[in-house]
Amino acid sequence: MNLDELTKNIRKVSKEEIVKKLADNIQEWKKDERNVVELRNNVERFIGNTWIEKQTDFDKIYGMWTEFRNSAIDGIGGMTINERLYWFGLFDLFENAKDNVEQDKYYQKLMAKK
Repeated sequence: MNLDELTKNIRKVSKEEIVKKLADNIQEWKKDERNVVELRNNVERFIGNTWIEKQTDFDKIYGMWTEFRNSAIDGIGGMTINERLYWFGLFDLFENAKDNVEQDKYYQKLMAKK
């Protein structure tokens, strides 16, 4: 499950506003300056400091996040740039970057060497 699938699935779990904010926060990461480690820290802090009404909803959301985190973030060191772009849903943004300087931002975001 890549980042886009993760946020789509999180939104399906509950209509609670806090769940929507979590999914929005994860999606916004794609366009901000944070790298994958900062994404992990931010989401862990968000989940730990919010209250999702139903425990079963929390368990589903945290389970999906944990699966993504363990596969994509914790496993990023052994991935190619294309694998990283796929896992984090950044192919289109990377391909549509207007120059190498803009593409370099994605290398940094994904902690990849050129």
